[in-house]
Amino acid sequence: MISTAIRVARVGSAAELAAAVLMVAGFPALMLAALVPSVPAFAAAAAVTYLADHYLHRKGSYLINRLGKVRAGLSIRFLIRQLLLVLLLARLSLADNLIYYGAIACFIAFYGLQAPHGALVQLIRNRRRMPVATRNVDLKSRIRIPDAPPRRLLHRSAEKMLHLDLFAVVGILLAAQVKSALVGFVGIGITVAVATLYVVALVPYVRGRKIPPNAERVLAAVDDWLGGYKPETVLYFSGSKDSAYQVNMWLDTMENLDSKPLIILRERAILNNLAPTTVPVICVPGGVHLMNMDLSTVRVALYAANVGKNIHMLRVPTIKHVFIGHGDSDKLASVNPFSKVYDEVWTAGRAGRDRYAIADVGVRDDDIVEVGRPQLAPIQTWQGVPEGRIPTVLYAPTWEGWDDNPGNTSILLAGENIVRRLITADPPVRVLYKPHPFTGTRSKEAKAAHQRITALVQKAAAERAADSRFATDSAAQAQVKAELARIEARIAQLAGTGDKGRDEAEATRDGQIDVARHEEVARLRAEWNDAYWRSFPTWEHRVITGSEPRLYDCFNVSDAMVSDISSVVSDFIASGKPYAVTDSAELGAEEFKRNNTAVRAAVILSNSAAELGELLGAVRDPAADPLAEDRKELKQYLLGPDEPASIDQFNTAVANLAIKAETRNVGQESRIAAATADAEKLANAVPGQRVSSAGDTDGVGTG
Repeated sequence: MISTAIRVARVGSAAELAAAVLMVAGFPALMLAALVPSVPAFAAAAAVTYLADHYLHRKGSYLINRLGKVRAGLSIRFLIRQLLLVLLLARLSLADNLIYYGAIACFIAFYGLQAPHGALVQLIRNRRRMPVATRNVDLKSRIRIPDAPPRRLLHRSAEKMLHLDLFAVVGILLAAQVKSALVGFVGIGITVAVATLYVVALVPYVRGRKIPPNAERVLAAVDDWLGGYKPETVLYFSGSKDSAYQVNMWLDTMENLDSKPLIILRERAILNNLAPTTVPVICVPGGVHLMNMDLSTVRVALYAANVGKNIHMLRVPTIKHVFIGHGDSDKLASVNPFSKVYDEVWTAGRAGRDRYAIADVGVRDDDIVEVGRPQLAPIQTWQGVPEGRIPTVLYAPTWEGWDDNPGNTSILLAGENIVRRLITADPPVRVLYKPHPFTGTRSKEAKAAHQRITALVQKAAAERAADSRFATDSAAQAQVKAELARIEARIAQLAGTGDKGRDEAEATRDGQIDVARHEEVARLRAEWNDAYWRSFPTWEHRVITGSEPRLYDCFNVSDAMVSDISSVVSDFIASGKPYAVTDSAELGAEEFKRNNTAVRAAVILSNSAAELGELLGAVRDPAADPLAEDRKELKQYLLGPDEPASIDQFNTAVANLAIKAETRNVGQESRIAAATADAEKLANAVPGQRVSSAGDTDGVGTG
């Protein structure tokens, strides 16, 4: 029942639900206490509403947002409490008392101060919002960006301002209880004085040297930096904050380009979720600002997603535009007709080329280049199950997608069957469950199925831990966990607070990464990954969510995988390990393989998952694996040859396309020059009128 209430109220925990109930119930209690009247009861109810409101704000509760939508926002709740306090005074027959008038005057003045306070806060935030936000771009030497106001002044400023009425409320309640107006006026004085000081403290940040430079100066500084840096290859990306992984997967590739790289983002939310990188990053929310930016040295633009805002870059003719995507799969998104707007489409292997030919969506074969998948370099090739360890099977389903196609994900129809068969397998295997980060974001049914699968895995893990057949070296585990804690502490120390506590202007000014620290963090993350897998027994089932450990790390500790039609399958094929794919739409094995290239070397599962024995048999006895050779052939077909390395293929493709762009631009300049010369010749060829020394036009008399 509680879990149902939590889901309906869309709160995160039972404590959050309790706070919401107390806050909502507190206001009727306040009214009742005012009408009775009872000062102690009113004080108790007021305390409950203050504390519950504060707790929900600190938790960022969804309920707080919804209250604002139904005109029961933060300011209204405080105003109601203050009006009920005035009602209490009237019911206590204090309407003729000086404290009654003092209370009314206080609250009127208090709300009068909130207008300039809110205006100043909004003005400061607007002025400190940069037209262009950057990372690893030196703007500090070009423009002066002042420090932001102290965080305590702007962070949750409206809530802080409103809570200053607490002094007046407490003072007035004490005055009503002890029948002395003095203590009430002390509280009133403190509220008005502190609120006034809060407003005054904000004033310096809207004038003089504390104001950041205007948009024109910032954009000029960015153009000046671009003129000095001279970027050659741009990774362009636009999307929601949840799609940041699509650009993050290309950061290592950008760092290893032979040409000068630059990342251009269009949304601040993506910048805030961007993984650390040494590549310069420019976030340009405004289309006009982007179109006026000096990108004259850029020759190649790479696009990781097909979105509407791509048009702002695609319009630049001096650049060659390439769709690189954010994964390689047989989904319809991999053959989007929009792809024909690009100069080239880069695929991992021959499969991508054939996919476009079959789809016949207007992408010419000559415009497709096979470059491999540089991101797959960390994936290790399978050497068989290590001696003394039970096999590990990764279940990595994709999410439910934007429509209700049953073939999108196995979670809904097959997920629980898959997990049940794996956790009850004999001989036993270990299960790692790593769902797609979008799972359950659109479909309630998918979210519920994910929660049931999580519960199954966790229950099986607890039962296995209590089974005497599975021994644990507690001392070794404790030692590794201590090592893990040490690494995490060092990473946290190196990361510091990052951009937390800094506003956009400060983050832009100070956003140049410390390369040495970046490299140390990368080394520590590799050590963390190794320690993480050693921190629990090799037989322990595990639910893995979040960004760490990464999907490829899960690949490397697994001996087989079960998944759906997605780029995850194509990526896993790089390991050479056995895998299974679920035919959730029940097309039948042959039809499923005909429609989906990546499953041609897979064990095809029905929704009952009855075929899982074939996958487990291949893991336990690789010599008897009937699909081993098929996987080798499919790997090259999907991902290209192992040699040359994918990053080398990628760099070659960038260099070749840059030459095409330069050739086009030189040719265009020649054509323009020739056209200009022809126009001049034509103008000189037209005879003009000659003027005589007397000023008359030849042949025309004045008569």
